[in-house]
Amino acid sequence: MKQPAAIIGAGIGGIATAVRLALAGHKVTVFEAQESFGGKMHQLVLPGGYRFDGGPSLFTLPHLVDELFRLAGRNPQEHFRYQRLDPITQYFFPDGTQLTAWADEEKFAQEVEQKLKVPAAEVRTFLARSRQAYDATADTFLQKSLHKASTYLSSDVLKALAALPTLGLTSTMHQRHAAAFPQEPRLVQLFDRFATYNGSDPYQAPATLSMIPHLEHGLGAFYPEGGIYAIAESLVKLAEELGVQFRYNEPVQEILTAAGRVTGLRTAQEVYDFGLVVSNMDVVPTYRNLLRGQPAPERTLRQPRSSSALIFYWGIGRRFPQLGVHNIFFSGDYRREFDAIFQEKTIAADPTVYVNITSGHTPTDAPEGHENWFVMVNVPHDQGQDWPTLVARTRQAVLARVSKALGTDVGQLIRAEHVWDPPGIEARTSSFGGALYGSSSNNTMAAFLRHPNFSQQVEGLYFCGGSVHPGGGIPLCLLSARIVAGLITN
Repeated sequence: MKQPAAIIGAGIGGIATAVRLALAGHKVTVFEAQESFGGKMHQLVLPGGYRFDGGPSLFTLPHLVDELFRLAGRNPQEHFRYQRLDPITQYFFPDGTQLTAWADEEKFAQEVEQKLKVPAAEVRTFLARSRQAYDATADTFLQKSLHKASTYLSSDVLKALAALPTLGLTSTMHQRHAAAFPQEPRLVQLFDRFATYNGSDPYQAPATLSMIPHLEHGLGAFYPEGGIYAIAESLVKLAEELGVQFRYNEPVQEILTAAGRVTGLRTAQEVYDFGLVVSNMDVVPTYRNLLRGQPAPERTLRQPRSSSALIFYWGIGRRFPQLGVHNIFFSGDYRREFDAIFQEKTIAADPTVYVNITSGHTPTDAPEGHENWFVMVNVPHDQGQDWPTLVARTRQAVLARVSKALGTDVGQLIRAEHVWDPPGIEARTSSFGGALYGSSSNNTMAAFLRHPNFSQQVEGLYFCGGSVHPGGGIPLCLLSARIVAGLITN
């Protein structure tokens, strides 16, 4: 009989790890501080019948979810369904230009040529380069532990090393994009925004991250039936069918250790014996609050944090047919925006606005003729800023930006509202400072500086989720679960 395993946190990484360990024969218990599962992937319902996905809104690499059902001998389509988005995103620029990111790369390239006058061939070349970088490195840097010697003995590493000269390790994302499209700053801005997918700054993050656009434009963006929350919901149901026990409203107070190995957990309710513990909690509070007797990896914990988010959930009293699932309203000065976030630790007066609307695909998410707007601005993580003042100021800036682009006073259409700021994100999810992705990727070695998926001091202690390798976001959290399960079961 394999030893029982405890998982701290019912976020997507913890849920996926629970499924994998249960399939490997472990008796698994998941401890969650909140009243339900999901972590950042929770849902919110406002008065009037407006439903929102609380956190993540973009879904890529859906095969990583399908994989969990197939491992369990289930047909994924009987439990979880999704569709490829086309178009992917609607872009609105300050000068009034609107550009549609079509799922088909050729159609997108033609759109760029028509709207921005950049030759379609140059767009195709850029996307091909993004694909090549992804293909050369993903197997090594995303799907394996970077802290095990065995990783560097594989053919995948040789392929990645051969690609190093083309990865742009000595330049930034912005520099690569500006070199690719020197005459069109709007297209540079469009591709620069992919740095925000892991909470980074395109003016600091290495050009290696220019592979990220391939996730959308090459592999596709998808919409799950029922919204992003359906991912967590379907996987929790699978986990429970496999015998996983979820203990809600039971925050872990301490990870117990003795003689260099894990022995269990302590909560307010009880002391539990476990020889395996996986923390899906942010690595900083894991060490600071749960492993107080253990030496902490201070260099790792002091890595600069990723950006956070300020989210307005708005029930809107009419429909906007020109908007899709994903909509970007760009600021007029992108560099100023990121300088504000990462240098000045504040929010620029003119921020880029992201609006996610699911009611067009899931009509029950809003009353008939209305829409559910998830409105997000990238902001710094919490360091004691005056958030009430920043929230009020940014709300007005957001309304001004979106209202101008749509030619409508959006503020007059708000029928329901809720706000989630960095302190609130930290309070609900234990993400240190509300940083959405743990540490940022604003340096060349960021991938190697993330905390490993296992403890190098405590036997039986493992880590998954967005604050450790390979990083934040739904796909990477699912990959972290795969890595952890492999380390435990192999």
